[in-house]
Amino acid sequence: MKNLKIILPILWALLVVLYLLISNEKSVPHNNKPIIGVTTFALYDIVKHIANNSVEVVNIIPFGVDPHSFEPTPKIMAKIEKSNVVFYSGAGLEPWVNGFNFKNKAIDISKYVVLRKLDADEFEHHQHHDAQCAHNTIDPHYWLDFANMQRAANVITKELIKINPKYSKEYTAAKENYIVMLKKLDALYRRKLSSCKTNTIVVSHNAAGYLAHKYNFKVESLTGLSPEAEPSAKNIERIFREIKKDGVTTIFFENFSNEKVIQSIAKDAAIELDVFQPLGNITKDEAIAGLTYEDIMLRNLEKISKALMCN
Repeated sequence: MKNLKIILPILWALLVVLYLLISNEKSVPHNNKPIIGVTTFALYDIVKHIANNSVEVVNIIPFGVDPHSFEPTPKIMAKIEKSNVVFYSGAGLEPWVNGFNFKNKAIDISKYVVLRKLDADEFEHHQHHDAQCAHNTIDPHYWLDFANMQRAANVITKELIKINPKYSKEYTAAKENYIVMLKKLDALYRRKLSSCKTNTIVVSHNAAGYLAHKYNFKVESLTGLSPEAEPSAKNIERIFREIKKDGVTTIFFENFSNEKVIQSIAKDAAIELDVFQPLGNITKDEAIAGLTYEDIMLRNLEKISKALMCN
């Protein structure tokens, strides 16, 4: 009896604690937001500006990781599985999607934009230094064309409305504001790059082709489309000739590329060294600073216009 008198209060106390825990769990609201998976930063920026906090955006390629060499981990694959829809860049940028079995809808945005084919000399250079993708004649950096960003925004907005129809008006209004921003960027690029003393920029890898073709300047790159490709001695010599011939004042590298060769060239040619951000992804520091596509494209414009000595 004594043992029973001791055990009963303990059991009662445990039941009360269990009840409180269950009640508390029921009172905590579950996150029922649709999950949207994205690969490149440009797609992330579109979704964040249009959907705001009405969805949960999952970065399939984490900030600070080079999209060209990314391979999904089991943890990231689990996130992809949970996504209501995945927007990926396409055009050969994410080779890991080939044969990947998406549980839900996956949309290749490159199918909805205007892609730039490599010029003959660009393709020859690309073949020699990017053997892993030498068959590809398409420049995958299409998000650097503001018209393509508008096309992507339209496609993404339609898909978001299908998933979350109650936000149709909000998404449409946000998309229109986003497109206004893109048109302003285009006008600013046209104005600032319309009158320049030189017409060539030198970059570590060929990521600025869309900008160059649209705003009428020339790009010389050490390597082709992959920032991981190693430049040959022949190409280093070619770059030195271009620097001298075109009066190049700045050489650009990317955060995800090996800048040692670029640093050496800049030092030997006595020209400036700067970072060009092609926006396939952003660094962790840029993410912490909350930089947007607009912020970074404005920075790119200032750097390009300075390198080209524009009025």
